[in-house]
Amino acid sequence: MVYLFSNILGNFVFDKKFKLVDEGSEKELRTKYPDLNSLPKDKISRILHLFKDKKYYHKFRSENIKLTKKSVKEAVSEDQLIIQTIANINELDKVTNLLSKRSREWYSLYFPELSENIENHESYIEAISTKNKTELMEEINIKNSFGADLNELHVNEIVKLSEEVLKLYKLRKKHEEYLQKVMQKYCPNLLELAGITTGAKLIELAKSLKRLAMLPASTIQLLGAEKALFRHIKTGSRSPKYGVIFQHPLIQKGKRNERGKIARSLADKLSLCCRLDYFKGEFKAKEYKEKLEKKFQ
Repeated sequence: MVYLFSNILGNFVFDKKFKLVDEGSEKELRTKYPDLNSLPKDKISRILHLFKDKKYYHKFRSENIKLTKKSVKEAVSEDQLIIQTIANINELDKVTNLLSKRSREWYSLYFPELSENIENHESYIEAISTKNKTELMEEINIKNSFGADLNELHVNEIVKLSEEVLKLYKLRKKHEEYLQKVMQKYCPNLLELAGITTGAKLIELAKSLKRLAMLPASTIQLLGAEKALFRHIKTGSRSPKYGVIFQHPLIQKGKRNERGKIARSLADKLSLCCRLDYFKGEFKAKEYKEKLEKKFQ
C-alpha cells in the first residue's frame, strides 16, 4: 500500500513504512500507482521531518510568495471599492465646499449681487462658469452692479477657478452613478432603503457588508455618532439618537420629537436589509420602505 501526501511543495508518495518513494503531479502519480490512498491525518506527523531538507527551502519560499500574491489579489472586493468611492465623495464634498466659498468671495468683487440671489454653491458655480456678467444681470433683473469694473484678464482667472470646481461637482455625480451600479448588484436592499450615499457610508463605517449584517440594529442606528456616544458615556451628556442615518429623508422630514423613534425603526429595517443582501436573500426593501413611510407619514 502506498500513500499520497499533497502540500504547498507538491505531491509525494510514501510507502507503508512512510518512506518517500516518488513525487510529481497528482495525475501522473495516480496513473503510476493504482492503489494510491490519501495519507491518514494521524500519520502526517511521521513524515513532516522529511520536508526540513534544505532542498525544499527555495521552493517553499517561492510557493508561499505566489500564494500571498494570489491572496492579496483576491482580497479586493466590492466592499473596498464602495469604501474607496464614498471616501472620495466625502473628500470631494470638502474640497468643492471650500473652493466654492473662495470662488463666491472672489467673484463678488466683480458682481456681489449674484451671491445673494443664488445660495446653492453648485448652481452658483455653474452660473458663473457658463454665463457672463451681462447675462446674469438680466436673469436676476439688475441694471447696475456695485461690483468693480474688472478687465478681462482678472475675470478670466476667476472663471477658470469656477470651471475647475464645476468639474469636481461633475466627478462627484459620476462617482454616485458608479456607486449605484455596484450597490445594485452587491447590496440592492440596502441601496433601496438607505439610498446611495447613506448606504455606502454605513458600509464604510462598518468596514464591510458582512460586519454590517452582523451588527445589531441599535449599533447601526448610531454608526457615525461615536464621538457623541463616548462623550455621553464619559460625561453623562445627552445620548445621540442617530448617526449617518440622520441624512435619510424619513428622518429629515419627520417631526423633531419623533426623529429618535423613526431612527430606531429605520435602523431595524436596515439591519434586515443588510442580512438579506449578505446572505443573498430576496428583495424586500421596497416593502420595508412602504411600511416605514406609511407608519411615519
